Amino acid sequence: MEFCNASDAITPNQSMIDGETLVSLDQRFELGFFSPGKSTNRYLGIWCKNVPGAILWVANRNKPITDSFGVLSISKNGTLFLHNQMRSVIWFSSASRISESPVVQLLDTGNLVITDKSSTSPESYIWQSFDFPTDTRLPGMKLGHGLNDNLDRYLVSWKSADDPSPGDFTYRIDNYGLPQLVIFMGSMKKFRSGPWNGLRFSGLPIFVSPFSPIFVFHEDKLYYGYDPYNRSVTTRLTLDPSGLLERYRLNETRMEWSLLYSVPRDQCDNFGLCGPNGICRIYRTPMCECLNGFIPKSQEEWEMLDWSSGCARRMPVGCQGEEGFLKVEGVKLPDFSNFWLNKSMNLKECKAECLKNCSCMAYANSDITGGGSGCLMWFRDLIDIREFDDQDSRQDIYIRLAASELKSIHDSNKKKRLVITVAVSVISGMLILGLLLWFIIWKKGSQRKGEEWELPLFDLATIATATNNFSTANVLGVGGFGPVYKVR
Repeated sequence: MEFCNASDAITPNQSMIDGETLVSLDQRFELGFFSPGKSTNRYLGIWCKNVPGAILWVANRNKPITDSFGVLSISKNGTLFLHNQMRSVIWFSSASRISESPVVQLLDTGNLVITDKSSTSPESYIWQSFDFPTDTRLPGMKLGHGLNDNLDRYLVSWKSADDPSPGDFTYRIDNYGLPQLVIFMGSMKKFRSGPWNGLRFSGLPIFVSPFSPIFVFHEDKLYYGYDPYNRSVTTRLTLDPSGLLERYRLNETRMEWSLLYSVPRDQCDNFGLCGPNGICRIYRTPMCECLNGFIPKSQEEWEMLDWSSGCARRMPVGCQGEEGFLKVEGVKLPDFSNFWLNKSMNLKECKAECLKNCSCMAYANSDITGGGSGCLMWFRDLIDIREFDDQDSRQDIYIRLAASELKSIHDSNKKKRLVITVAVSVISGMLILGLLLWFIIWKKGSQRKGEEWELPLFDLATIATATNNFSTANVLGVGGFGPVYKVR
């Protein structure tokens, strides 16, 4: 049997031993044996050639080879085998069909594929590593299921930097409701992206991307991926052993990975931080607040910055009397614990449907494209709402409240606006007085020196008039600050 030497492919009459590698034709990716961190165990994996420190895929992550005598070969019917020194099978591929002339090849995308010599199109792949991701996602790799098979593609973190066996965290598409991307720790949600809003997953960071997102959501298909605009740019998305999802870009000049972003980004990204019916605003202190119309279930716990118990309605709703909706702008929509979805309704129809259903607690558009469409309704507590600043992530939700609660909120907001406007006007008047005082002192000083000056932007008569008006208890809204208010 022949051994491969710096080739990109193996045929049934060849094999690859520890110390040899397959290299993609563009010299970007490499397949071979490695030992992670401080471990002496050997694994078959893929990495970027000449770039240390990042393994992109591992074949035998559950069963390491304990010596340096591993052998990779492909059978005549198209099954890939990894043997140890004793010829025991450590790992093998699960081919979808048998091939008469199979070949295993490392592609320029970083995808290891088994195909037939007579056809190299993606549709003819017998097996591919992209269908069995480990902790890293590359461009062209899809997460999800239903691609004419029963596979569920998702990321699983390493146990540690020294051990690539499956760790505690997974990153996958959660399809309970509208599809969203979720980091799980075991069965518990740690982070969720928010639902697909027609353009993107609203809770993921926005950056200038060299990739085009692909999202398919049908009855028999659900997957998410991205294709590169420019294949010369290499990025990876990795779920690390601590549950942090990190996006890196390869710096071709320094030949090292540069971190672009990571999620969770901040405390507000932690799932359900503010408890039921709470909202997280990262730029406020404290960052957790109850939604308008709600109060803490345990004031004592909230004062200790323990928000897990969440909030309860101040006044009950559910066809109790006159009711309406409060618009909460620019948020990540709540999680889907108990919901209803209709993709054909508009927002007005959605409001009417929610209002006549006594159990409906809130509603929103499911899609933000084209001015908004679709109807989402929630029937229980609202979990994991956070406020966003960037426009592309913003969605609005309408929360059901009693009419008296809505009036109270309206009156409170009106008073706040009045106070802010008056405060700004008073500050404006004080600035005018200060400017006048400075001018008088400066003028007298100049006259003593025999100098005559005029201010370029103001004349003394204008300032005197403004000062006189202010002194008779008129507060001026000048400089674009707003209307004039009479202070009594």
